[in-house]
Amino acid sequence: MSDRHITMDDAWVPDACTLSTAERPLRLAEFDQLFTDAVRGLDRMSAQHLRLHLAGGAQVEEMARDLTARESSCCSFFTFGLSRSDLDSLSLDVRVPAAYVDVLDALAERAVSLWTQS
Repeated sequence: MSDRHITMDDAWVPDACTLSTAERPLRLAEFDQLFTDAVRGLDRMSAQHLRLHLAGGAQVEEMARDLTARESSCCSFFTFGLSRSDLDSLSLDVRVPAAYVDVLDALAERAVSLWTQS
């Protein structure tokens, strides 16, 4: 693992996000943990659709379900879908409306950066 740390300020977080400013670093850390520990690959299906390939363990599935449910409650523009193709693989689909493609771009960039470091 690299010592390089990715920093991201709140500039990419849209006004539609209702998560308090104080809670944002904690949520970001949770996504970072998911990206670092569980991402095994990703595909950009379209400008508005990102698919993350995750390790398929039950703990990863539970973490992803909990995290995406909480994220959906404060950032309603996200649509998350979690599916399992077999016991060892899990897919997390992340979709946004066209107005939020830049947010999805930032999420994808962060996922790639952390996944490739681990």
